[in-house]
Amino acid sequence: MKLILAFILTLSSFSSFSQNDADPIVAEVEGKTIRKSTLLAYHKQNLNVVSSGRTVTLEKSLNDLIDRIIGIENAKKINVHKRADVVKKMNDIVYHAHISDELTPKLKKITKATDKDIAKYYNQFPEYKTSQILLRIRTIPNDQEVADTMQLANKIYDDAIKNPKKFSELAKKYGQTTTALTGGDMGYQPKVRLAPEYYSAIKGKRSGYITNPFRTQYGIHIVMVTGEKKLDQIDKGLYEKILYDQKRDEILKTYFSEKRKQAKIKINKEKL
Repeated sequence: MKLILAFILTLSSFSSFSQNDADPIVAEVEGKTIRKSTLLAYHKQNLNVVSSGRTVTLEKSLNDLIDRIIGIENAKKINVHKRADVVKKMNDIVYHAHISDELTPKLKKITKATDKDIAKYYNQFPEYKTSQILLRIRTIPNDQEVADTMQLANKIYDDAIKNPKKFSELAKKYGQTTTALTGGDMGYQPKVRLAPEYYSAIKGKRSGYITNPFRTQYGIHIVMVTGEKKLDQIDKGLYEKILYDQKRDEILKTYFSEKRKQAKIKINKEKL
């Protein structure tokens, strides 16, 4: 293979070579061509990845590309590309690529959040330190499961209210997440990293406050507020990203709002 590769690359250097001199074909596989630019780009990508004990050479990169083409062509012969799970993945890639192409120019115009912007947002949505007791229920539970879990949650809540100092013990005893091992400690979390119901239950509450049991997509929670972070203690970089993401999401929302007006859509609400 080394001799073949050297021969191909040598041929590409002659001006009389019949291919595009600027970007010659270095290999042909199953009727598909691999151009030098494709090989070099793939080789550069390989050099940036830690290899599993093998030296990354140009020949290895070429062999990888050849194997890839063989694999893809064989898969097509047995219609792997038409399988439902594969089509879904392909559609996901197409969707994200299209959205990126459509919105990148607008996203580049988003300006960096100022200290004033961050302060305004943070004064409205500060970070709280909390501990929780989470009782898990299935994603789509039946009414009895919810009722039974809520009954247990109310019992735990009553015990916690009677003796708040035992909250950590109750979390270790009843909590159904890894945080139970540390007494339910969640540390400081920004609003965007908490379920909406969770943040709503703790917002504006003083340290030591224990919420009534409430339900999120994760289960039923009982939460104790244990602290509130001051503005001068926050990670400004994190909040620059949060505010960027807000603007990005608004652009995305506006984009699809306009596209939905142009699309033919029928929603059968009675079937939901």
